[in-house]
Amino acid sequence: MILEYNLQFFAKEGPGGEKTEPATQKKLEDARKDGQVAKSKEIANGFGLLALFLLLKIWIGHISTSFLELFGGIYGHIPDVLHMPFGEVPDGNFTSLIGQSMVSLLSITLPIYLIGAAVAFISNVIQVKWKPTAKPMQPKFSKINPVSGFKRIFSPNSLVELVKAVAKIGMILYVTWSYMKDKLDFLFYLLDTPLIMAVQEIGEIVIELGIRISAIFMVIAFLDFAYQKWKFSEDMKMTKQEVKDEYKDQEGDPQIKGKQRQRMQEASRRRMMQALPEADVVITNPTHYAVALKYDGKLYAAPIVLAKGADYLAARIKEEARQYHIEIYENKPLARMLYTNVEVGEQIPAELYPAVAEVLAYVYHLQGKT
Repeated sequence: MILEYNLQFFAKEGPGGEKTEPATQKKLEDARKDGQVAKSKEIANGFGLLALFLLLKIWIGHISTSFLELFGGIYGHIPDVLHMPFGEVPDGNFTSLIGQSMVSLLSITLPIYLIGAAVAFISNVIQVKWKPTAKPMQPKFSKINPVSGFKRIFSPNSLVELVKAVAKIGMILYVTWSYMKDKLDFLFYLLDTPLIMAVQEIGEIVIELGIRISAIFMVIAFLDFAYQKWKFSEDMKMTKQEVKDEYKDQEGDPQIKGKQRQRMQEASRRRMMQALPEADVVITNPTHYAVALKYDGKLYAAPIVLAKGADYLAARIKEEARQYHIEIYENKPLARMLYTNVEVGEQIPAELYPAVAEVLAYVYHLQGKT
């Protein structure tokens, strides 16, 4: 009995096979533009919570006194409101009291809001640096697609979030019970304590407990940040084919670039051969190299290289030189030095002046020039 298998069922998803290659710089930059970065929201939550309780620890006396004064001021005007006839519009004094109370309440709580916002902003900038983008706010169909929604609900990321939530709740309950079990008797004595002292004592308990809970949040936050970095790196991985395709998009197809290079070289050779008839002399190796020189004291401070070539191109240069009756001069070391060190269109270096001057003097003598 022969069993037939369809190998397509065993193929890896995505073009190019398994994603084993680290993300390229271009893919990371494109992902950042789309708002995809390795970031943990727990970092901002942990730092924000810790900053809140540290601020309360420093300002608890001022905050509690301010709240008590505000409450006393409002409470003292309650009889005036109770004796006010039904339907009567409050007088200006009462309206002013309400306005002043709102301003006082805002002045008490505003530092907390500002510091919380600053801590959240700084913690996010530290994680992903400053590069704002509006793309994550753009509407996407995948966000309202039910199928995509179910995939997100039952994804590994949702499982990690569930584990984090359970861990946070469990650790918070443990820390709260460990701290509060020795203070239960103290809480009952607060019934006989003056109001201001009771508020301060309760505030101290809440702050100390909050700092401990914040420390737990920070541990979870750093673990989550490490996980998010690893997960982002895994999600950004590319297949070998994707890396090749990106390289082609950025640098161009190597075959096309090779053809472009070949066409540019051919165009350069054509221009070089077109300028060859203006040469004064062609210096040869004699078989491997050929370099055509021209000297015009009115235009150039030194002779320039009009054309040069090796092997087949050297033979073509010599053939063209014979056709235009240009003198061919054999000097093996000079031909090699000119070919190696001077590009087409450049003037010869000062080190070669004596040798080239000797060649040009010989050629001018043959042509009856000075």
